[in-house]
Amino acid sequence: MGINLEEMSRKELLSLRDNVEKALANAEKRERKEALKAAEKAAAEFGFSLSELSDDAPRTAKGTKAKAKYRNPADPAQTWTGRGRKPQWIHDALKSGADISDLEI
Repeated sequence: MGINLEEMSRKELLSLRDNVEKALANAEKRERKEALKAAEKAAAEFGFSLSELSDDAPRTAKGTKAKAKYRNPADPAQTWTGRGRKPQWIHDALKSGADISDLEI
């Protein structure tokens, strides 16, 4: 491929860039399809469908709850992950002289 970029005009370079971006997007779609076919074939060799295997995969999806790090000693049902606003019981405990480490689970 003997393209001399130094001799191309700005307009030609922009057009070339657009063509390269389109070609890259098409190549990615093509490779994704090939990878999916290969994964489906590999799963089928073991007697599974790809969807069956993905159901078993551990989920780290958005919306899963974080583990609680703090527990209210007065009411063990009340917990806090340490994220977001502090619950009122945390404020109350800190005001009464407790240390945050005293509330850790």
